[in-house]
Amino acid sequence: MKTITTTEDLAAYCQEAATHDYVTVDTEFLRERTYYSKLCLIQLAMPGTDDSNAVLVDPLSRDISLEPLYELFRDTSVVKVFHAARQDLEIFFVDAQVFPEPLFDTQVAAMVCGFGEQAGYETLVRKIARQPLDKTSRFTDWSRRPLTEAQKTYAIADVTHLRQIYEFLKAKLDESKRAHWVAEELKILLSPETYIIAPENAWKRVKTRTTSSKFLAVVKELAAFREAHAQNRNIPRNRVFKDDALVELASNKPKTTEDLGRSRLLLREARKGDIADGILAAVARGVAMKPDDMPKPDRSREKLQVNPAVADLLRVLLKAKSESAGVAAKLLASAADLDAMAAGMRDVPALSGWRSEVFGDDAIRLCEGRVALTTKGSDVAIIPLDAAD
Repeated sequence: MKTITTTEDLAAYCQEAATHDYVTVDTEFLRERTYYSKLCLIQLAMPGTDDSNAVLVDPLSRDISLEPLYELFRDTSVVKVFHAARQDLEIFFVDAQVFPEPLFDTQVAAMVCGFGEQAGYETLVRKIARQPLDKTSRFTDWSRRPLTEAQKTYAIADVTHLRQIYEFLKAKLDESKRAHWVAEELKILLSPETYIIAPENAWKRVKTRTTSSKFLAVVKELAAFREAHAQNRNIPRNRVFKDDALVELASNKPKTTEDLGRSRLLLREARKGDIADGILAAVARGVAMKPDDMPKPDRSREKLQVNPAVADLLRVLLKAKSESAGVAAKLLASAADLDAMAAGMRDVPALSGWRSEVFGDDAIRLCEGRVALTTKGSDVAIIPLDAAD
């Protein structure tokens, strides 16, 4: 199998790929020691039945620029096919602010086509391509050179089998006229907001039991400092300090390095130097924050007057509808959607877009008391009340 290490060879391959309807893409990367993923390998394959037009691209080569690949990504006449694309897309967005369009994600398509909640690549290879898949090289160090033959074989299989999976799923979507379902689900993957973590919003990812605005003000400042520090130095945020240490700091509100030394959860490296200074400054900013600027906990869920009987019936309805339509239940509605509907809300994702074609009308009628659900064994019947008599 060919490994591309120069810009010239990559440009030639991408020019040929641009003459086809689609190209399959995958990446190998490392992230254990960095904030941003370190791209170590790119796999590409044009339509075919063997490995002859599949290549490995070495982004660590000194003689290569990925711009020819990004030009292919911008070419809207060629579908770019990935499986579980989120982390791959983040790499390309961070590196070049580019998204591969049009995008086809076989994991999302598989959920629409009845392959379960989050069908793994190995599952789809087995069920669609009818091939075994060797995953023994999955957790190897992809930054080391030279790559072993086992690594190369593993990597190339991630795009060669993907061709058959794509063609199978695309045909099913065309037949069922559900391609727009997949397109709507992919919108979030193609949004820059999905991959931009602003330090000032990092506190929303921290789980706390305390909802006091004064406490959350300190949490917000500590989380913002940690996120900015991790981004600037390209290290994992937990290498700065972990969430449990952040909550401890917000509770104790240290004022001096001596106070930091008494922390039970703070890493030793964080008790001195730039991190210690940043922690103390963040705590001071949080303590001094004006009430109007303090973060407000989201209590919207607490105010919902959920009808538990309707919520339970909606769950039964969701299961019945998802099985009948052959689509993963999580794509139709989330648990939060069901509770909101059972509380009388109608402005929820489950009642908009393509979901309303499958779930919406019956769900609304159930909430309004005009649908009955009956069960017999594992079968579920949805009966309008005026016909139930």
